[in-house]
Amino acid sequence: MTHRKTSAPQGARTSERPAEIEELTLSTDIRIWKISKISSKSAPYQLRWVVAGKVCHSTFATTALAESRRSDLWKAMRKGEAFDVKSGLPESEIRQAKAAEAEKAEAKSDPAWWEFAREFMKRRWRTAAAKTREGFADSLAAAALGMLGDRPDAPELRAVRRAVRWVVVPAHADQEPPPDLEKVCSWLAENSLPLSSLKRSGIAEDVHYRLAYKLDGKLAAKDTYKRRRRCFNAAMAYAIQKRYLDESPLAGLERPATAASGPIDPRILMNAVQGREFLTAVSYVGSVHRNRGRRLVAFFACILYAAMRPAEVVALRLDDCHLPEKGWGVLTLRETRPVSGKKWTDSGQRHDKRGLKMRDPEAHRPVPIPPILVAMLRAHVKEFGTAADGRVFQNERGGLVGTSSYWRVWGGSSHPGIPAPQGGLTARWEAVRRPGDVHHGLAPLRPPRSRGGPTCQHVAGGHRPPLRRLSRQQ
Repeated sequence: MTHRKTSAPQGARTSERPAEIEELTLSTDIRIWKISKISSKSAPYQLRWVVAGKVCHSTFATTALAESRRSDLWKAMRKGEAFDVKSGLPESEIRQAKAAEAEKAEAKSDPAWWEFAREFMKRRWRTAAAKTREGFADSLAAAALGMLGDRPDAPELRAVRRAVRWVVVPAHADQEPPPDLEKVCSWLAENSLPLSSLKRSGIAEDVHYRLAYKLDGKLAAKDTYKRRRRCFNAAMAYAIQKRYLDESPLAGLERPATAASGPIDPRILMNAVQGREFLTAVSYVGSVHRNRGRRLVAFFACILYAAMRPAEVVALRLDDCHLPEKGWGVLTLRETRPVSGKKWTDSGQRHDKRGLKMRDPEAHRPVPIPPILVAMLRAHVKEFGTAADGRVFQNERGGLVGTSSYWRVWGGSSHPGIPAPQGGLTARWEAVRRPGDVHHGLAPLRPPRSRGGPTCQHVAGGHRPPLRRLSRQQ
């Protein structure tokens, strides 16, 4: 007797997407033959049986294994159990296999945070920029601190962050962790909380706290929290897409309120006199024969007069510069070379190669530059030449200008003689913490408004909130 039976895996979801239905053809017309020997060195013993006229067979290494399997099939046949015509297996074995498969799928649908972080990072790695990858790793590592539970033997928090940042790099998938992280990685792989634990309000609040605060308990910068939350939301969107979660667990949780960011500190803004004094101070850094400071005078001038980001200055090519002998010039910005670290870039180099920030990859931005910057760039190219690939700025070995290079010059210039707003000379550079702060000085140095003349927002690309705030103040 032969009949059909529809079987669906246990635990299959039926609400949103129909489960894959497999139709079994069962039969009780079964004959089991004796064990025979075949010419095979690895499995010379063959068991054959017939289900509804279809011959099925299995081979075994020893006669004892073959007899044991024949006994199992014989018992199922004596009980009157139906066999599947396609696979030749008893119906009970098929049900057991599907139950085990469903249990395995259910376990996979609730991965631990440790495994989920690696899965998500592998998915986003190909399409993300190096800086974005680093941002994802930082967010996943911060959230991991809230997914440790209350275990008293939990590793030190700094070690947990380092371990997560290391393990989410896809290139490390087949590598052993560093010796100092081996025990931490092993503990996290075994004890990291499952993703479903984020449904508990206490765990979700703890994760949110880790995104908003630093390890020392102080509130993280607002931009840091926004970046972490944005990356965490992307991870939750992926979890919802994979049906690990039904909704974002942090919906409704907000960063503790702080005072809104006010106007830019006027101490970091340079007027025309201060800008010239700063560039003069840069030119005196380092010895004469190495020209460490003079090599970067025009570099900082691009940040000061053209509102360029350091990564845009590093990538600037001579072919993209229009530098007339008199009057205004134009720099056409096409790419950036941000520093991310070797493990975050596809090339294995510290500098990534990207398009302009927040723009289409093929987009470019023309930047009008004043005559003083035109003259500085012409003098720089005349004295130092260009790199082999046409870049305007290069280090002493002809390579890319690294952050350490211009940071050393920045710190070594000591910035003497910058006039204070009240007059007199003072060292006010404790307020100017980084080279990028010179970017904000464009507003006081912008050209006078004239018909068809370049504006501050035009030079800076029209997307810098500090410049818009300055415009409202002025």
